[in-house]
Amino acid sequence: MRFALVPTLLLGAAVSTVTAAPQLERLAASDGDTVLAALQKQAEDALKQQEAAKEAVSKRGACHLGNAAIRRDWEHLSSPEKKDYIRAVNCLWDLPSVDPAFSAARNHFDDYVAVHMNQTNTIHGTANFLTWHRYLVYLWEQKLRNKCGYKGYLPYWNWFKYQTDLHQSPVFDGSDTSLGGDGQFFAHNGSVVGAGRIWLPSGAGGGCVKSGPFVNRTINIGPVQPAMQGYTPVFTDVKAYNPRCQRRDLTMAASTSTFTASNLLNVTLGLASATVGHFQDELQGSLGTLRLHGAGHYAMGGDGSDVFTSLNDPAFYLHHAMIDRVYWIWQLLHPAEANKVNGTITFRNNPPSRVGTVNDWLDMGKLGPQVQIKDVLNTLGGGPLCYIYL
Repeated sequence: MRFALVPTLLLGAAVSTVTAAPQLERLAASDGDTVLAALQKQAEDALKQQEAAKEAVSKRGACHLGNAAIRRDWEHLSSPEKKDYIRAVNCLWDLPSVDPAFSAARNHFDDYVAVHMNQTNTIHGTANFLTWHRYLVYLWEQKLRNKCGYKGYLPYWNWFKYQTDLHQSPVFDGSDTSLGGDGQFFAHNGSVVGAGRIWLPSGAGGGCVKSGPFVNRTINIGPVQPAMQGYTPVFTDVKAYNPRCQRRDLTMAASTSTFTASNLLNVTLGLASATVGHFQDELQGSLGTLRLHGAGHYAMGGDGSDVFTSLNDPAFYLHHAMIDRVYWIWQLLHPAEANKVNGTITFRNNPPSRVGTVNDWLDMGKLGPQVQIKDVLNTLGGGPLCYIYL
């Protein structure tokens, strides 16, 4: 068992960053994947204890550990399972748009890009960031299953493997069981991120994705604010129809520097994990910093680096499944904070706005019904979620 190499963490109802400090120092010397495995084990133990406590009081509803969907690492899916997922994504590309009001959306794949683009400034740096994206990728997963016959559940991209060479990752290796490889070489001066305060050198790509199962697909919305230099945004009407290839520039400068054991520990057990506000702020990063959420987008480069239309890269959903997995682990290890939200309803409170609450509605346009934040705080809540991560 790989957990044997990791010291046991002293976790009670919540993590004490004071008592856990020596353990954190030892774990920080491990690699990120080993730390993630240890956190997963602790989360599973906490989940079993919580479920047992609820069962002792009353019978659970329709959703419980015995029938919950299981989301897994893309690398751990079999080749037929990966191809089934890819087939279903292609199916969404072939389904008609459900929102005729958004003229640039020519298919159902575009519909997801459009909904995210329309709400970008009210779903990032906000009280609903974690839950809005949790619900979005859930609707994506369910549409793959219910409209396109996908048999599995949403996989995730494990950031803590292959981060020093993304070209070797099963997500990005360009094979027919990947989500596509790097882009064609496009000479450009890297990417500027962190509100213009961080420069990331260019990778070997930048142009149209040159290999994998989606090379012949067309994207139609954006770009609005791509981080990659030389990728010209739409300056007139951001909702205009703009058919083109999907572009990618795999950039190890973002993944190597950010997907580390110490960063993962800080956000799950360290000082940045104490409250939901600390957690989400560290996950997203403050102005001028690069943290886990942004690093995934900027590691993809190209279309994946556009905060408005990053959904044009199919890897968006695996990246945000990993975001949700870290959130899920954090919730299980911090039950006193797990059902809270923090922040306002505008991006970094600009313009100034009211404080968000768990009663706020999550608006997905025509992608699915509105639900309140409190309805998706628990992935075993049964209304509508019923899943765990392995």
